[in-house]
Amino acid sequence: MIEGLRPYEAKREAAMPWLDSIPCEWTERRIKYLFREIDERSGNGQGQLLSLTRARGLIPHADATHKIASAGDLSKYKVCRSGDLVMNRMQAWSGMFATSTYTGLVSPDYAVFRAKAGVVTAFFDRLFKTPMLVGEFARRSKGIGSGFNRLYTPDFGDIRVPLPPLNGQLDIIRFLDHVEGRLLRHLQQKRKLLALLNEQKQTIIHCAVTRGLDDGVRLKSSGVAWLGDIPEHWTVTRVKNEFRCLNNDRVPLSSTQRAAMMARTFDYYGASGVIDKVEKFLFDDDLLLIAEDGANLVLRNLPLAIIARGKCWVNNHAHILKPKNGNLDYLAALMETINYRPWISGAAQPKLTKDRLMGIKIALPARSEQDAIMAESGRLTEPIQRAMKQLRCEIEKLDEFRTTFIAAVVTGKLDVRDAAKNLRGEPDGEIGPNRIDVSDDRGLDFAEDEEPSELEYD
Repeated sequence: MIEGLRPYEAKREAAMPWLDSIPCEWTERRIKYLFREIDERSGNGQGQLLSLTRARGLIPHADATHKIASAGDLSKYKVCRSGDLVMNRMQAWSGMFATSTYTGLVSPDYAVFRAKAGVVTAFFDRLFKTPMLVGEFARRSKGIGSGFNRLYTPDFGDIRVPLPPLNGQLDIIRFLDHVEGRLLRHLQQKRKLLALLNEQKQTIIHCAVTRGLDDGVRLKSSGVAWLGDIPEHWTVTRVKNEFRCLNNDRVPLSSTQRAAMMARTFDYYGASGVIDKVEKFLFDDDLLLIAEDGANLVLRNLPLAIIARGKCWVNNHAHILKPKNGNLDYLAALMETINYRPWISGAAQPKLTKDRLMGIKIALPARSEQDAIMAESGRLTEPIQRAMKQLRCEIEKLDEFRTTFIAAVVTGKLDVRDAAKNLRGEPDGEIGPNRIDVSDDRGLDFAEDEEPSELEYD
């Protein structure tokens, strides 16, 4: 079906700086003539709080993985209705738009737009996420740095965009719903397989770092209920005996400070890994970072024990541990196996204090055995890691194809009208831009896909 698509027969030069040509039957209009901004406030603060995410669009706040530090007075929040287009002004330069499928409340810093007659919101939802138009949004955004650049309504409304006839917009959306549904299901299958392989790899490593390599080794009671039996030649110790804690050397940098930096050279670590790049570094060493706070301490959607090698900066949301003598890879794998719940305090915001972390008991073999365990674990998991690398490559290529294909369709490079009319029945699986969760990669080696607003934790 995709292979049979052809360009439009007649095209003309476009007056838009970001697009060279459009089909002859398409027109060009400024966004302000297609959408009107709606600034309806809650007033009484009643309504479902919604969060704008990159992967899942606009969703109920309770389903979002980030946490709002303080919602404040919800009476000031904006009302959006099903079918409205919501934009995160601070992230418009990165394509943070979504068509709402809910009626609820959104951040006062978001912008809510309602389509005028002859405009299909779902078409522009996709158009506004194309790399070419995202680049135009970035050029029009104003501020002190990418992290705090805002796309204001007059600048947004002044941008010229292509406008297909109404039937053309509907054909495009129907076709993209059909094709994207298939692509997304294919991606989900690959991500599920990736998760299974990752689970298999972690099981092998877990067994190795908690029982060693010899299945016939004699065991003894560790004397610690949650540790259970351990190899009889292993030693029960505490985290504080195996690591030096460098927490006093941590320095947090605000989003404003990071946005003002000109160079982005060194990794900036938070509770769950790298969250930014900065121009200077605090550490130049091989270190183990353990999350100090955050929901991930309980949910375990992302790794808790992160190895940071070389020059980096670490904020105050991660404990910094330097092994005294042990194998860093072994100790990281061991620390990842621990269920930290008994040592976590706080309900609304889980926290693992330094004293509780350093007091946790662990069982260890000698350094030479740690080295041997990691070498053998690497050999056993090498085929799995090869398969995972291949899957990640396939997922990346499918994502790139999806982005490129959608951009070609919504900018008039490919004519899908006949293909849309030849589709039988409803769109394949009723998959639209906000109707599927494509974030099945959490807990693997993928970056978090959701961008925080100014109301959220740094």
